[in-house]
Amino acid sequence: MRIVVLGASGQLGSCLKKNSTERNITDISFPSEENANILDKELLDKLFTAEKPQFVINCAAYTAVDKAEDDVDTCRKVNRDGAAYIAEVCKKHQATLIHISTDFVFKGDIPKLLSETDPAEPENVYGLTKLEGEAAIAEILPEHYTIRTSWLYSEFGNNFVKTMLRLGREREQLGVIVDQVGSPTYAIDLANTILDIIEADNKAYGIYHYSNEGVTSWYDFAKAVFDLSETSVKLNPVKTSEYVTRAVRPAFSVMDKSKIKNNFGISIPYWRDSLTICVDRLVNETVS
Repeated sequence: MRIVVLGASGQLGSCLKKNSTERNITDISFPSEENANILDKELLDKLFTAEKPQFVINCAAYTAVDKAEDDVDTCRKVNRDGAAYIAEVCKKHQATLIHISTDFVFKGDIPKLLSETDPAEPENVYGLTKLEGEAAIAEILPEHYTIRTSWLYSEFGNNFVKTMLRLGREREQLGVIVDQVGSPTYAIDLANTILDIIEADNKAYGIYHYSNEGVTSWYDFAKAVFDLSETSVKLNPVKTSEYVTRAVRPAFSVMDKSKIKNNFGISIPYWRDSLTICVDRLVNETVS
């Protein structure tokens, strides 16, 4: 099955590249943004004509959550309009789309597992534009997969784990939010799940939730990073009310993964087990 990955240079795209190599999946391409600008529909059409993909994985997104509050137009162009363009070109070329979305589509003010059918009420521009992208795709291309994920990290790109490791080396103490709760997601695990879905050839289209198993706060997530890396730094719990950010974050965004597990027979690792693998690789290997 021919696969094209959009947003290939990002964190998840890099993990898909690593995993596809390890799984000996060769019929997959990772075009540069220059050749796969999702805001250029003609360019996408030209790419799909050349590649003839059966599956398209859209990892491209505007993810600067705080910056988005003051850069609404750009964020919306990427997360809503870009998603719509991809759906239109997928429809024209009869390619199956796997689109990546976020837990930030939820308000996150009630401590309950969030299912795919729960009301989406985003409280920041990033979450709103991602939800608009989901809706645009569904209208244009009903038969597709949308995967919402949360707290993504890996050995690649910029993410919370790498930031904590860097700050742990530079500072004697750190303050980290203690009252925002969710589930970290190792992008390597998500990438493998995406490839599993493609190989399963199960046309159970729709919205799915995926994160690693378990629940934690940003504070406890950071504590685990420092414990696993044997980093000596004083960690101070900070309330959201004491650390004001431009964008509002969900206080509780733990997602129910029953649907993706039942439909595709997927086994999801516990968050700390996956974090152990990632931290070991970051500490003991040279990763970009």
